[in-house]
Amino acid sequence: MKLTRLFQPRNPRFWLWVALNLLSAALVWMVQTKALPVGVMLLLALFALGNAVLGTWLMVLLLRTEPTTGATESPDTDQREN
Repeated sequence: MKLTRLFQPRNPRFWLWVALNLLSAALVWMVQTKALPVGVMLLLALFALGNAVLGTWLMVLLLRTEPTTGATESPDTDQREN
């Protein structure tokens, strides 16, 4: 497993993974630093755990896929003989 496969800026899953990790960090920071009611704190902690699980799942998907090179064939450029 190569960790360099995680960096795939052309893959939308990469950007979703980055956003989920940033959101999880912000939620954990809020739970730890703010004086919130217990219900709100538990809800934020639940969202943070859900984001962490989704982020881990996306990370595994990124590690299993081969990075795209950027040169893709479109169906319009198909060379068919008539």
